[in-house]
Amino acid sequence: MPILSKRTMDEVSKAYAGEYGLRVYFMDLAGGVRNMPDPLGVLDNARRRRDVALQQSISTGEPYAYHPAPGIMTWVTALEDRRMVHGAAISTEVALADEHGDGESLAYLVAHGMEEDAARAFLGRLPVWSGDAVPEAASRLHETFYQISGWEPMLMHENRLKALQQEQINQAIQDRRRGGGGATLYEFEKERMLLANIRAGDRNAARSILNDMLASIFMSSANLAVLRARTVALMSCLTRAAIEDNPLLEPLIEQNHAWTERLVAAQNFEDLAQCLMSALDEFIDGIYLHGVNRSNLKVRRALNYLNVHYAERIALADVAREVGLSVCRLSHLVKAHTGRTVMQHVQQVRVRHAQHLLTRTDRSCTDIAYDVGYHDQSYFIRHFKRITGTTPSRYRAGARADSAAATAPEN
Repeated sequence: MPILSKRTMDEVSKAYAGEYGLRVYFMDLAGGVRNMPDPLGVLDNARRRRDVALQQSISTGEPYAYHPAPGIMTWVTALEDRRMVHGAAISTEVALADEHGDGESLAYLVAHGMEEDAARAFLGRLPVWSGDAVPEAASRLHETFYQISGWEPMLMHENRLKALQQEQINQAIQDRRRGGGGATLYEFEKERMLLANIRAGDRNAARSILNDMLASIFMSSANLAVLRARTVALMSCLTRAAIEDNPLLEPLIEQNHAWTERLVAAQNFEDLAQCLMSALDEFIDGIYLHGVNRSNLKVRRALNYLNVHYAERIALADVAREVGLSVCRLSHLVKAHTGRTVMQHVQQVRVRHAQHLLTRTDRSCTDIAYDVGYHDQSYFIRHFKRITGTTPSRYRAGARADSAAATAPEN
């Protein structure tokens, strides 16, 4: 493994031994251990099992623990630097407390090529561990190597995100099945929470919410064409909402065209989910690029306040007091950073919530007007039409017609 210096191997092994009392083998892609004697290297299946473990580590994006022999455990982490895999780091072996001492380990080692005396000596040197301690030690091996080497495991990071995404989607699907859900596309509140976490730059929270929404989408239909259409609609909705919050984000429209093409080209649900997650990352980067995320903490606090209190009577003085600014200063900052006045934001939030209630409830337009903060129905209708281009009643009728068309059985 010429690309990895002896000094780095020694530092990693020394650091790991200091924490866990275990050394580290460094294996190249040909299966050879370069830095220390390898007692298990004589086994006829050692190389094949290590190769499998290395591939598992790459595909899952994390260390992979396995039994090289009954009652014995070790763990492997792939050594990758910017998408180039150069080998593996392998912990020296441990005997598992609940499996140790039954003679099966000795018989296996001898049967697969190790001399009996060497096998007995090897087993006698093994530290005895609880199986519960293995995951933490395996994770620490990965962390120790990459901290000391400075290598960048880009491929492993991507694969780990994919694996976590699929786990979260599968769990959300199971939860919905147990709860009897599955007919709803996704909740308006989830959409709002997703955009809020995107604005805050919280990728982990945004991913978790998106995975839950993907589970809802999947449960709503098994038809790939329908799934594509709904994921395209989700990204378009996020793009529109971001631009409505800040006109400076208009370049996201062009990006949305590219995301749409990739979503339409997806061949299965897994590809669709991964494509949508990549689009989400680019979406967050786009918002960061234009400075919305951290442009002004006071503005963000003001907008968050409006999102919470939209149904109440809101005065500029209330918002200004909440964020610790004068009314004049607040008005200037909000307009400068978003392109809208505070009250325009209030109307926008109220109309969005009204859209949600119109499509997901049977409440009258009058009741909905009051629910979202309007005390004059004509005023509500005027603002709703200005923002959406149609009246509340026509919006409801159109949304229901679209929903009926999407759920109609295919010929």
